[in-house]
Amino acid sequence: MKIALLGYGKMGKVIEHVARQRSHDIVLKVDENTESYDITIADVAIDFSAPNAAVNNISECLQHGIPVISGTTGWLNDYDSVATLCNEKNGAFLYASNFSLGVNIFFEMNKYLAKMMKNLSQYNVGVEEIHHTQKLDAPSGTAITLAEGIIEQSNYKNWKLDSNVEANEIPIVAKRIKNVPGTHSINYQSEADSINITHTSHNREGFALGAVIAAEWLLDKKGVFTMNDVLNIG
Repeated sequence: MKIALLGYGKMGKVIEHVARQRSHDIVLKVDENTESYDITIADVAIDFSAPNAAVNNISECLQHGIPVISGTTGWLNDYDSVATLCNEKNGAFLYASNFSLGVNIFFEMNKYLAKMMKNLSQYNVGVEEIHHTQKLDAPSGTAITLAEGIIEQSNYKNWKLDSNVEANEIPIVAKRIKNVPGTHSINYQSEADSINITHTSHNREGFALGAVIAAEWLLDKKGVFTMNDVLNIG
């Protein structure tokens, strides 16, 4: 498989390493200094760029019939227009806030727990995420996905990046600590006890492996997909 890497920062370099281990070729590396490129030399594209570049990168792929997966966060106000373009062009697109296989299982655990806790009003829920200091957006896309999963299965209506929230809001606390790949916790607190579930990433290879597996899966498909489709869960 010939892969184009759209974004060649730390994640792009780890994806390159994992892809080569799985016998794929990296035929294009695009970063902020790349002035022009021919996306059609690739079979599939993997976008881990910046929020202000993601929409253009993804659109370029869809305009030229190249399947594309994106793990860039911070651009989702334009998600619907990208999905519409994908369908108009009969293309293939997959977005995930987190490509880690373990995190995607964690997403489903989170929703199942939220469903069980829905009618237990004595518990208040909160989300905490910790990432490296180079992460540009806060809260993380993964934390937002977790909060949205709770909202989907409960009486909560919104999330807020703050510890001071209304009764129907989920507080998200975002911390930035040097050399932390990513930790996400869901905390249910009552006067009597606490229930906590946590996913801790040890390195970037888990994210990279999931991204490459998603790219392998997306090849020769048409439509807009998620990691649930890749893993056949949810």
